[in-house]
Amino acid sequence: MAINYPETKKVDTTDTYFGEQVNDPYRWLEDDRSEETEDWVKRQNKVTFDYLDNIPYRDALKERLTQLWDYEKIGAPFKEGDYTYFSKNDGLQNQSVLYRYKTGEDPSTATVFLDPNSFSEDGTTSLGGLSFTKDGSMAAYSISEGGSDWRKVIILDAASMEKKGDTLKDVKFSGVSWKGNEGFFYSSYDKPEGSELSAKTDQHKLYFHTLNTPQAEDQLIYGGTEAEKHRYVGGYVTRDQQYLVVSASKSTNGSKVLIKDLTQKDAPFVEVVDHYDSNTNIVDHKDGKLYILTDLEAPNKRVVTVDAKNPTPNNWKDLIPETKNVLSLSKGGGSFFAEYMVDAVSQVKQYDYEGNLIRNIELPGVGSVSSFNGKDEDNELYFQFTNYVTPGSIYTYQVDTGEYELYRKPQIDFNPENYESKQVFYTSKDGTKVPMIITHKKGITLDGKNPTILYGYGGFNISLTPSFSITNAVWMEQGGIYAVPNLRGGGEYGKAWHDAGTKLQKQNVFDDFIAAAEYLIENKYTSSDYLAIRGGSNGGLLVGATMTQRPDLMQVALPAVGVLDMLRYHTFTAGAGWAYDYGTAEESKEMFEYLKKYSPVHNVKQGSEYPATLVTTGDHDDRVVPAHSFKFAAELQDKQAGENPTLIRIETNAGHGAGTPTAKIIDQYADIYGFTLYNMGFKELPTPPSTKVKG
Repeated sequence: MAINYPETKKVDTTDTYFGEQVNDPYRWLEDDRSEETEDWVKRQNKVTFDYLDNIPYRDALKERLTQLWDYEKIGAPFKEGDYTYFSKNDGLQNQSVLYRYKTGEDPSTATVFLDPNSFSEDGTTSLGGLSFTKDGSMAAYSISEGGSDWRKVIILDAASMEKKGDTLKDVKFSGVSWKGNEGFFYSSYDKPEGSELSAKTDQHKLYFHTLNTPQAEDQLIYGGTEAEKHRYVGGYVTRDQQYLVVSASKSTNGSKVLIKDLTQKDAPFVEVVDHYDSNTNIVDHKDGKLYILTDLEAPNKRVVTVDAKNPTPNNWKDLIPETKNVLSLSKGGGSFFAEYMVDAVSQVKQYDYEGNLIRNIELPGVGSVSSFNGKDEDNELYFQFTNYVTPGSIYTYQVDTGEYELYRKPQIDFNPENYESKQVFYTSKDGTKVPMIITHKKGITLDGKNPTILYGYGGFNISLTPSFSITNAVWMEQGGIYAVPNLRGGGEYGKAWHDAGTKLQKQNVFDDFIAAAEYLIENKYTSSDYLAIRGGSNGGLLVGATMTQRPDLMQVALPAVGVLDMLRYHTFTAGAGWAYDYGTAEESKEMFEYLKKYSPVHNVKQGSEYPATLVTTGDHDDRVVPAHSFKFAAELQDKQAGENPTLIRIETNAGHGAGTPTAKIIDQYADIYGFTLYNMGFKELPTPPSTKVKG
């Protein structure tokens, strides 16, 4: 299709880094409150949707996504006070509804406790967090409006479901943790001057809110000093209500940890960890002993215990020692459940509070497990199991015997037996072995012509483990391949794996992704003509860097809510907290030059032929501000030499992704898949393998 892109004006704006001038002609697009930017968004969306409207099978994709999505989804139950709660979505509801019934009664008697669909007419106001008092009599829940990270907190009497006190406003990156029934701890920033969606926020503070008092009178508990700024501060109360635990971080990795005895009036804070060189979490307190999960002197993590009166690391004793596999932890029924990641796949062991192994838990299959959370007095816990071809199923687990049985299996129009998922290991540029899971319909022909989405992230110690997705299922129904490599920068192999994809080693992540694409091509899963690369947030950076470094490698690029201007990312909202992974352009000449060398916005070359690109973002994204995507799209439209389209789809009244209504998600994926297949040359939907005619 011929495309007439909207004109995007250029301004004469330059920054100087270590004596080098860098042009920033689209700086004006950073002003999310200007009428000029609003007009640009409208004009870009008109061109984009005019293009998408002409894709012949876009409606068929939307119809199939809607059909497959339309099944009942129920979350694992949890008990609070006299009630058992669970979430349920009838199928196509924009937001899941929270129900409850009296514990011991028939679940069919459940009634609605919170219905986020009633929060707004268009479904864009979502339920964020929910926290109950220990006795279950009071609850506080947060809501997000339009996808923003800024939240409101509303307090309920759980029995009557009546609102209590004032609604707290301008709460960000925060949980809620109750101290008895008198009030709760929460965290936030001062509201910034300028745009609340893009202005810098770098001084996080912990407060205590006393019920039935104005928010203006909330007590500052920790943070707020100019001597030591913290970008992230969290506080929570131990289950026995004895200690407040505070975690204070300057970036997304590493934190100080302190405790405060709540049973003693005016007790001081006691430092457990007095530096930012480890990720340490206090997971429980029992009989004067703290139980701690940490990567201090244990890159793959271990569980230690220590006397709460003398909690510093020199007094720690191993309870569950470090192994060669990365450890995460949950607890319930008086046991710890140690989940190990073995090549991105779950293995679980049950331990008692003395560190004795009770049993290895044989899971329902090869995949990912979550939960095993519960209260100390619970003997029955729940866990969820999933992989790329198995919709998430919930199981009940008996703590004392280790027996489990299926509790809920979704009734979905998808047969896992028709699909296969296998893990391969490929070699990256520097010889590093990287795992990748490739999933597709059985019976495909390895002829290099299969439409393939290569999805990656590679950052912030985040691990991509196998899980089922309705959208991926629809892609694979069309004969598509879905491939996920576990790139460096993630957490799949511990701290060393994470660090190998940070700062001056960030190029390793892009090299790993490029090598994954080359593996798929060399082994005839696909070819450059049928390959799409996709990723969101830090994964959007991955896509932007890969497509500007190797535009020949793929036919379609799909960067979503991406971090794309690496010289200025830290000047917006909480972006400065990402410096552990990225470094900043101001910290050194070497770091500036390294960032500039791969920053997607700064590496779009005049006259280069880039793949068909659909940039996606939300106008209320205050995590990764949409200016990143705006500037990248403007550069691509200005410099693209080939005929491939370079479009941007800007979701209005939407943020970084969490809480997005079902209807919007379905629309987004119909557009993304339609754009992808159309630009791979498909004039109609591909014929799936089961109906291919063999010649």
